[in-house]
Amino acid sequence: MSVELRAEVEVKAERRVFWALCDNWNVVRRELTHYRRQPVNIAWQLGFPIISVLLYGYVFGGAMKPPGEGGDSGRYRDYLMAGMFVMTMTFGLMNTAITVVNDAVKGVIDRFRSMPMAPSAVVSGRGVTDLIVAGAELTILALTAVAMGWRSGGGFGATLGAFALVLLLRFSLIWVGVWLGLTLPNPEAAGALYVVVFPLTMISSIFVPTSSMPGWLGTVAAWNPISSTAVAARELFGNPVAGDGSWVQENAVLMAVVWPLVITAVCLPMAVRRFQRLSR
Repeated sequence: MSVELRAEVEVKAERRVFWALCDNWNVVRRELTHYRRQPVNIAWQLGFPIISVLLYGYVFGGAMKPPGEGGDSGRYRDYLMAGMFVMTMTFGLMNTAITVVNDAVKGVIDRFRSMPMAPSAVVSGRGVTDLIVAGAELTILALTAVAMGWRSGGGFGATLGAFALVLLLRFSLIWVGVWLGLTLPNPEAAGALYVVVFPLTMISSIFVPTSSMPGWLGTVAAWNPISSTAVAARELFGNPVAGDGSWVQENAVLMAVVWPLVITAVCLPMAVRRFQRLSR
């Protein structure tokens, strides 16, 4: 390949990347505009975890405690908060799926496909938007936790690392939500995901230690990716951690990175292929 031809190819590639980023930003700006005009959407998404914190932290906190904490409801709230952060990010999967299926049903995605824009912008724009919204939700929930008396004793760097792991889990679940949103036929079907997501969060270490469960169920809960992120966040926050002696929990920080990477590696290509098949 001649020097001139190679330079021309490089210029074209740079232009494609530039316009793909511009298209991505336009999709992100469109989605964020909806939240700016309807901020009640974020409040609604935060309603369930905040109510759960109040119920489990104050109503049931005296009876629910991590082993070795002596029934102190305040210590249980310390144990609970990392789980609440993780649960909020997990339920965000449903919000992604519902938004995508709404766009598909209303013809918004078809309109995007008819425009001279990068095909990757629709999927990547959705992912960037949801990650920004997840960061806002996590910030609001963390401020709520601080108001309730929760504190991180792990230091500034460890605290940032814990929140980063929680957002990493949310990032991986975005692609699950996008794929489901492009696959499900209507918003009602997407809303029915609650019957799957809720048991997924319950069979984990979000509310209680896995060591308090029956043997087989505790093993399933310990290997739940949600449990790995919850345990890793508690360790980094310096909050109570109830160990069960399993390898996956002893290496929770490692698995809190591995699980989201595996989920992303599997579900991101699935979401992209599903979007590409829409034009067939």
